[in-house]
Amino acid sequence: MDVSRACARTLVDELARAGLAQAVLAPGSRSAPLALALAQEKRIRLDVHLDERAAAFFALGAARASGRPVLVLCTSGTAAAHFHPAVLEAHHSRVPLIVCTADRPAELRATGAPQTMDQVHLYGDAVRFFADIPADGDLAARAAWRPVAARVWAEAAGPPAGPVHLNVAFREPLVPLLSDVAALDQDETEPGRADGRPWVVSRGSNFGSLAAAGLPGDETRELAERILSAERGLVVAGWGSPPEAQAVAAGLRWPLLADAISGHRGGDAVTTYEALLRVPGFAEANRPDLVLRFGGPLTSKVAMAWLDASVPQVLVDPDGAWLDPNRTAAERVPGLPDLRSGTGDGAGSPAVEAWYHAWQRAEHVARRTIDTWLDADSRPFEGRVARDVAAVCAESARGPALVVASSMPVRDLEAFAGRVPPRVFANRGVNGIDGLTSTVLGVAAGSAGPAVGLLGDLAFLHDAGGLLGASRRGLDAVFVVVDNGGGGIFSFLPQAALPSERFEVLFGTPPDADLADVAAAYGVPAQRVERAADVGPAVDAALAAGGLRVLVVPTGDRTANVDRHRRAWAAVAEALARSSA
Repeated sequence: MDVSRACARTLVDELARAGLAQAVLAPGSRSAPLALALAQEKRIRLDVHLDERAAAFFALGAARASGRPVLVLCTSGTAAAHFHPAVLEAHHSRVPLIVCTADRPAELRATGAPQTMDQVHLYGDAVRFFADIPADGDLAARAAWRPVAARVWAEAAGPPAGPVHLNVAFREPLVPLLSDVAALDQDETEPGRADGRPWVVSRGSNFGSLAAAGLPGDETRELAERILSAERGLVVAGWGSPPEAQAVAAGLRWPLLADAISGHRGGDAVTTYEALLRVPGFAEANRPDLVLRFGGPLTSKVAMAWLDASVPQVLVDPDGAWLDPNRTAAERVPGLPDLRSGTGDGAGSPAVEAWYHAWQRAEHVARRTIDTWLDADSRPFEGRVARDVAAVCAESARGPALVVASSMPVRDLEAFAGRVPPRVFANRGVNGIDGLTSTVLGVAAGSAGPAVGLLGDLAFLHDAGGLLGASRRGLDAVFVVVDNGGGGIFSFLPQAALPSERFEVLFGTPPDADLADVAAAYGVPAQRVERAADVGPAVDAALAAGGLRVLVVPTGDRTANVDRHRRAWAAVAEALARSSA
């Protein structure tokens, strides 16, 4: 594959699908793959200008007049700098301009290579969006070409409209060899959506309100009919989901897959999808025909991999964010139309009811199996700790907020917890474990009631300094610290196959500290909880006592913990097989 040509053809095809009809070129060598792709694309008019500054302002005028994004392309180096005045004008006057600069490969930057400079974020805050794309053969990089192009179009179109910057690093050869000119007509683009549709369609202009979706009338009706006609619909709620997500699922009678940190794990929500989707037969037999996604992605990698690009997905986000790391959503909307008065073959049909009840039966079997399996062992297990801590918080009269650490605690909460409190917080923006102790204390300070933190030993030690002076602040907070002797999540990752001595030093990193002694050094009382059945009562007692408390729960060998997770999944698979026999 000629990767440079494939990248250029894919980007141009996707932009044409989105609606790009006009492009302007300032000639150069490094931009040759894109120049050739634009010249071959019959859906796009191409104008050529010798001067980059003139080319950019020509594109600006065309975009201003048409109200639609226009692309302007140049080669690498100072050519890109000549676009800057037009970029600034487009920014301040809200003109939709797609500024595309070719670049040298990353390894040539800062090496003295000719016509090479730092073009990353060249235009600073004057652009609505920036993407730096390497035109290489890496599968993950190639998979991003179409979604990034779709976002480039949407961000330029707005609202608010404005310039975006797409920087594409090409390696030689930049054009086919003389003996291979016929290759120009070969289609080596990455696969796109069927029927020439864009990879992501961004609908509506009123991001900011679910009640007012801001969609044109025909788009509103089409979306409503598609939703109401679906017979196997799912609502998926991740972190940051708006309050309406649960009501949408209930109104449509669609199963709701609710992350434990979504705020919607209650009622008829499916809480065991992590275990269910690990059963190949169930996962394949229960593929949806339409998914409405609210908030961020689910914590579960298994669930998000199952929701691949072949599943039609509508991302509902009133903030206009792009919370789609797997780039599988086909549409973005600021809100949903009124579904109460719509009509469709699927709405309230026997097929919809059968689909809904199939998920509910599976949830009942898996929930009962997981709870029975967890309760059968007296040894503390990380999954049971998460379940029991969440249940105590949900049932406590003091109404504590639950703050859960990234890494294993948030995954165990998602996989094993059925009941969770109304308020669950997690630092899932960038998923770090740092600052967790202070975050728990901050939540306690900003809440009407106490806070309970569920975190691992490394997260606790990483921010142990947050306890300094905490006992004088009059806060109520309980820290439940899972003591698994290091970084438990790495035992689930490929690094676990390394020789033990290398793995422990580089990844396991067992801390040389007694967690209870660390807490005591900051004046915070601590106790160890050695039996699984005692964790819930210990949390309840600590909440009743008030003030700051640390509960250390030793969970033993990290490798054994991985095995116990796998045995829990196996128990669910066996139970499903029995229930369907």
